[in-house]
Amino acid sequence: MPANEFDVIIVGAGPGGYVGAIRAAQLGLSTALVEAKHLGGVCLNWGCIPTKALLRSAEVYRNMQHAEQYGLKAGSLDFDLQQIVSRSRGIAKQLSSGVAHLLKKNNVTVFHGSGKLLGGNKLSISGNDVDQVLQGNHIVIATGARPRIFPGLEPDGKLVWTSKEALIPKELPESLLVIGSGAIGIEFASFYNSFGSDVTVVEVMDQIMPVEDREIAEFAQKSMEKQGIKFHIGSKVVELQRGDNRVTATIEKDGQRQSIEIDRVITAVGVTPNTEEIGLDVAGVKLDEQGFIRIDTDCKTSAPGIYAIGDVAGTPCLAHKASHEGIHCMEQIAGLSDGHALDKTRIPGCTYCHPQVASIGLTEAQAKADGYQVKVGRFPFLGNGKAIALGEAEGLVKTVFDGRTGELLGAHLVGAEVTELIQGFSIAKSLETTEKELMETVFPHPTLSEMMHEAVLDAYERTIHY
Repeated sequence: MPANEFDVIIVGAGPGGYVGAIRAAQLGLSTALVEAKHLGGVCLNWGCIPTKALLRSAEVYRNMQHAEQYGLKAGSLDFDLQQIVSRSRGIAKQLSSGVAHLLKKNNVTVFHGSGKLLGGNKLSISGNDVDQVLQGNHIVIATGARPRIFPGLEPDGKLVWTSKEALIPKELPESLLVIGSGAIGIEFASFYNSFGSDVTVVEVMDQIMPVEDREIAEFAQKSMEKQGIKFHIGSKVVELQRGDNRVTATIEKDGQRQSIEIDRVITAVGVTPNTEEIGLDVAGVKLDEQGFIRIDTDCKTSAPGIYAIGDVAGTPCLAHKASHEGIHCMEQIAGLSDGHALDKTRIPGCTYCHPQVASIGLTEAQAKADGYQVKVGRFPFLGNGKAIALGEAEGLVKTVFDGRTGELLGAHLVGAEVTELIQGFSIAKSLETTEKELMETVFPHPTLSEMMHEAVLDAYERTIHY
């Protein structure tokens, strides 16, 4: 095969693209990966990973502030913001280098440049001193998404930030407005609040973290309010007046307006798919009503031989969803897939605020709206020995079952380490586990996971420890 011809060409090296490329190479397909910026994409370089590094620093700092509760004594407590940021950037760089090593190890050919569809399964690459045309039997679009921008709220990099600027602050703002309370907004609110910023969050919907179960979201909000974060729910920011080093924000609710003055603003109001200037129209690739690339259950677009995965192909915009689609897509191309399409009700979501929030499947409200005869179980962290021993007794585990069949419809958690616990419910849903099997599962003691068991038992009025 000529050097510019491949079985598979993937455009975008984020968690969908690079994982898909590795899987394609494992399956014996000659594979090219085209990336204009960073290996690992936004997630690894400017999203998932560096934010978790920042939030880990915040967690350690919070714990140090409560050392005496654990019988420990420490001297004066302080922090170095630039060292915190430097650690975060170093971790991102380390992992990006790791992706480069994995791609080389698996014989994936990497092209650094911007890809554009030319039709006829051809792709041009330009930029970074590269100018050539590749041809592939299959082309996969994995170009991801970028922060959504609303008129009047445009970021300027100084006073009004996107998540990128929020990751690398030169100094800690005394006051901060976060527009949007999804995972990105709430995580930054939690980080800056932990280090002393006066944080206000504005959410246009009627609850924070709108995709989460209402009971869990309200629990998280009350906990964060105790920490000093202020919330404006069912509200929107209608104007930002920028001064030399301050911003005046006008917030509207039910027709009433009020103004607050803050040092910095973070816009975190969702994402927009990166579909521009990549030749979708030339290739005949169609978009859906929200502007994402329209795909079928096997990631095929409307154009023969062209696929799409990850954020550019629709919600939920999560790294693990993108990676799963990348693998599924390559196995389809190689003819090895068992035909099981991605079930979005089996995709867990995690928010690494304080307290953490994690969920999978239907919320209680969604299950009722879908006509299920719902059984709901709850178990508080306060009833768990390990949570109390950790000093983390604030939290809740909630399960939602179909009362007729015993199917686990959803699980929703708030509290310490729930982003690690949720995988247990993910496995249960993948195995189509019923309440009976979960009840008969032996959970180790003393662990936080025992609360998962108890929340199942509670749905059937059999809880033991509360």
